[in-house]
Amino acid sequence: MRILITGGGGFIGSHLCERLLSEGHDVVCLDNFFTGSKGNIRHLLDNHRFELIRHDIIEPILLEVDQVYNMACPASPVHYQYNPVKTTKTSVMGTINMLGLAKRVKARILQASTSEVYGDPEIHPQTESYWGNVNPIGIRSCYDEGKRVAETLMMDYHRQNNVDIRIARIFNTYGPRMAEHDGRVVSNFTVQALRGEDITVYGDGSQTRSFCYVSDLVEGLIRLMNRDDFTGPVNLGNPVETSILEFAERIIGLTGSSSKVIFKPLPADDPRQRQPDISLAKEKLGWAPAVELEAGLKRTIDYFAGVVGGK
Repeated sequence: MRILITGGGGFIGSHLCERLLSEGHDVVCLDNFFTGSKGNIRHLLDNHRFELIRHDIIEPILLEVDQVYNMACPASPVHYQYNPVKTTKTSVMGTINMLGLAKRVKARILQASTSEVYGDPEIHPQTESYWGNVNPIGIRSCYDEGKRVAETLMMDYHRQNNVDIRIARIFNTYGPRMAEHDGRVVSNFTVQALRGEDITVYGDGSQTRSFCYVSDLVEGLIRLMNRDDFTGPVNLGNPVETSILEFAERIIGLTGSSSKVIFKPLPADDPRQRQPDISLAKEKLGWAPAVELEAGLKRTIDYFAGVVGGK
């Protein structure tokens, strides 16, 4: 197949490009490199089945493809709060443009949604039937509400125009090619530990997250895309819950760092808990994470050791 990946130069997008090329598909990577990096896909440029287009999905584009993975959007608070209007435009106008493309060429389209559609959840763990607890005027809402509108658009194009859609709600994902300064827990803690700096924990560290290794997530996305008669939304993430403080201590142990944990005030609207219920993914996709946290963290630490050591 000929497959379009928007945001293909990003962390998850680049791994998806790599995997689909390995399966023999033609891959069109579309990215404006606002948060993505050419370094993530440089090793793919010589592949004759790989095509790179520098483009912002806020602007329409005409392409002939069989499938669309709409991964384009800044996904960490540091990046999506840097230009919140741009973030909302990417989720809303960008999704409209990609749905229009899919409608024209009769392509199947998968929307990379997020666990942030659940906001600061009052139900734990989160199931797909939960409507969420989101602040529509907070500093995170450009991303949270943007992704919620993107899901609305997907469903409305499906109901009104019979567009073949898939919706994946992605929970915390980590692995090689994460951006060093993206402000996420894994990259922050790992880089701080490797440099021997204080590890910054916001709040008292009791808030929880669930971490899914990138290869597991990519497997889930591909299974969802290629499953007939199931639109989603479906949670994709690791249900093993870890407190932020416990996670910081684990990173210190794995890196052998002399770093100390320091505490800073919790940012506004920071979710207290984040854990996916993946019963639906197991039932419909036969999917569950396979990479244990320690194994995935060792690979990620090795990657960041090369990044930090190379400077």
